[in-house]
Amino acid sequence: MALQSTADKPISSHNGFRELFDRHYPAICRHLTCLLGNRAAAEDIAQETFIRLYQAPPPEPSNMGGWLARVATNLAYNHLRSENSRSRREVSAGLAEVLAGDGPEELLVRGEEIALTREVLEQLPERDRACLLLRFSGMDYAGIARATGIKQSSVGTVLARARAKFRVEYTKFKGSD
Repeated sequence: MALQSTADKPISSHNGFRELFDRHYPAICRHLTCLLGNRAAAEDIAQETFIRLYQAPPPEPSNMGGWLARVATNLAYNHLRSENSRSRREVSAGLAEVLAGDGPEELLVRGEEIALTREVLEQLPERDRACLLLRFSGMDYAGIARATGIKQSSVGTVLARARAKFRVEYTKFKGSD
């Protein structure tokens, strides 16, 4: 059975997909622009969202707008993480040059600290991890609120709790070595 974009047009038909695209693209693009703060990146991710819709539509098409918003938000988070990773790699490459005088022992310890930090971050709930990563990538509270859907007035509290969880988990992992 073909999935429906409306009561009478399947997504797999050109007109059905086009109708969905025309109806939801502007809202998805606005949502992504708010999350990312970059119109070009928002358009790229909106395009990827609709490609995913075309390739693997949701099993239940009754809330297509919600499904598209969720997929777009997840892709935006992935994009932000990727940008953050790229930024860290670039900084690390610069630091590696600066620290070229460090001995192998210092580099090993530093590498272990980085791996431990990543492992601890993976243990945190997604919202906490996203808030910490966004904050330490330089985003302000308003940007974090837009990216995560948390009220701006709650971002500080969420960050404080996320830091506390990170500290506890980090201590557990560090103590288990």
